[in-house]
Amino acid sequence: MSHIAVLTAPDEPDLPGLQNLPADTRVEHVRDEKTLRNALENADVLVVTDFRSDLLQRCWPENPAIRWVHATSAGVDALMFPALRSSDIPVTNARGIFNRGIAEYVLGAVLMFAKDTLGNLHYQRQRRWQHRDTALVDGQRILIVGAGSIGSTVGQLLSAVGMDVVGTARSEREVAGFRRVYAQQHLPELLPDADHVVITAPLTPDTEGLFDRKTLALMKPSACLINVGRGAIVRTDALLDALTRGALAGAALDVLEQEPLPTDHPLWQQPNVMISAHMAGDFIGWRKALGEQFMDNFKRWQAGEPLHNIVDKS
Repeated sequence: MSHIAVLTAPDEPDLPGLQNLPADTRVEHVRDEKTLRNALENADVLVVTDFRSDLLQRCWPENPAIRWVHATSAGVDALMFPALRSSDIPVTNARGIFNRGIAEYVLGAVLMFAKDTLGNLHYQRQRRWQHRDTALVDGQRILIVGAGSIGSTVGQLLSAVGMDVVGTARSEREVAGFRRVYAQQHLPELLPDADHVVITAPLTPDTEGLFDRKTLALMKPSACLINVGRGAIVRTDALLDALTRGALAGAALDVLEQEPLPTDHPLWQQPNVMISAHMAGDFIGWRKALGEQFMDNFKRWQAGEPLHNIVDKS
């Protein structure tokens, strides 16, 4: 019998899509410390859907029974505590599930800024008929920081509407939809030419705090920043300062250093900012899609076949 433990937040439903597991497979959704500690010493597979607490790290035993950890997210930074990182336990993620949703979110944000939708809503609330000219996205330069799985889908969609798409990655490479993908060290020389900068990179020691005052100062005042990667990549205070001084034209933020953003934070009041609740990729039915993706990989695991979406823990 295989034993699957699913670490689920207390306020979240059970992970759907697991109904067709073999009869000799036990699924256990765990939501508290006692149950998790027991599962880590008895379960074969751990599926993680709760990334908001340090419960897993606190409960991780010296000799876990777990033989495979699956994250129902694209980013796995919350799981990379030293004991798991240094172990020989494979970690897989949900790469591919959220790509299209995030790409459509980014396209919507680009169009929002180009067509001044925030301005339309502002004048609408004032019942004011205010004509303005707005920009075309065709031919605008977009810089995608993190041309991985999600960034590649974003690049292909934006290229399809006529944008000039360039990107950065750990190393220079060819990616469909991008005119060129540069090595990450070229970021400073690329920022001054970008009309929109989109962050899709994962949170790593190299990307944490990457967009600080110095980096943001390299962007042109007419540029907009869109962050759908990880909040800690952008220093919130530095971004707020750039926006209030007019050093940036706007920002669309699906992720922030502190989540949820405190209700009294001045970012809420910025007229050129759109904030969403870490939901850019969450399409209708995404939970079921995550369960079904795990199911496909679980069948491979049972058959002794190589797992899909193995994460490089280093």
